[in-house]
Amino acid sequence: MEHIAIIETKLPTLNEYINVERSNKYSAASLKRKYTNTLAKELKGLKLPKNTKFDITLVWYVKDNRKDHDNIAFGIKFILDGMVKAGVIKNDNPRYIGNITHQFKIDKDERVVMILEETK
Repeated sequence: MEHIAIIETKLPTLNEYINVERSNKYSAASLKRKYTNTLAKELKGLKLPKNTKFDITLVWYVKDNRKDHDNIAFGIKFILDGMVKAGVIKNDNPRYIGNITHQFKIDKDERVVMILEETK
């Protein structure tokens, strides 16, 4: 069975996170906590079967091709941690998360469409 969530929060890239971390290690922890909590609130309404493993496809809608895909995909950290914090998934380890696939598309409205497919 397939489950879909749309994430409207604009997530920091890996480069943005590194820049914050270099300036102050406590700021980086604060940034991680902020986005994890924000995504936990945004994804709290996502109802998934408990103790189920999922393959995840993330479709990253970005305004242009100016940022590297690996920089953008760093946001998966906040997404998975937010799902765990919200109680949507029990854990983000390989027992509950299988394959993760990233797709990138251009659109003026930045967002992430997350497709979760139940797997074994």
